[in-house]
Amino acid sequence: MKNKLLKVITISACLSLIMLAFAGCGNEQQQGSQKSTLIMGTNAEFPPFEFISDNGIVENFDGIDVAIAKEIAANLGMELKIENMEFESIIPSLKTGKVDVGIAGMTIKPDRQENVDFTDTYYKATQVMIVREDSPIQSAADLTDKKVGVVLGYTGDTMVSDMNANISIERYKKGVDAVVELKNGKLDAVVIDSAPADAFVAKNEGLKVVSDSEAFEGEEYAMAVKKGNTELLDKLNAELKKLKESGKIDEISQKYIDNMNE
Repeated sequence: MKNKLLKVITISACLSLIMLAFAGCGNEQQQGSQKSTLIMGTNAEFPPFEFISDNGIVENFDGIDVAIAKEIAANLGMELKIENMEFESIIPSLKTGKVDVGIAGMTIKPDRQENVDFTDTYYKATQVMIVREDSPIQSAADLTDKKVGVVLGYTGDTMVSDMNANISIERYKKGVDAVVELKNGKLDAVVIDSAPADAFVAKNEGLKVVSDSEAFEGEEYAMAVKKGNTELLDKLNAELKKLKESGKIDEISQKYIDNMNE
């Protein structure tokens, strides 16, 4: 009787160990799967940094940010996956873990730093105004009593909102929508980052870019990760450093800017 009981206990113990081993393997495979893919959250309405193209380099997505992210993912031995969403949804998606990194021409701002951690910066930009070619607007001061379009949540939105002037602000989810309204005469100007401004003007006759370095200070783009995700943050910073020192980021940026002006 004792021998039979001992055998039952031994068999049960062995089965338990086998089940734990399989469970452990499953967890390792799941963790490995998670680590093999880098999920990038972006708003693909911001050329030349991120846009949708029939000849995309990652699925149907292309742009400076996409190319940089692809380089980083490859160097980390990961596959890049892109989740396209509204700009205002990127930080919430980082917080919930829907995406690993937010890369969308995003500048470092105090309110954003309260919710996410930022990498080192990788691109310098500034805000400019897009106006019609016959517009009298020559500086930011001329925006007083004008109707100005901005993209919701972008730096242009913040800067125009902070101006001590009587400006009617119209907010859009996509830069292209604001540009269309400008062409149709429903706006007097659009304030947006310089590179996408040049891209929109290159594709739309009758528009021009007006700069005002005194009114619009320079800014720098960085990548965002979930707050406290120091492991990914360190990896991204290490790769960004390599790409900057090798000149690869400048090479990628210049390629897309040149293509934009062709």
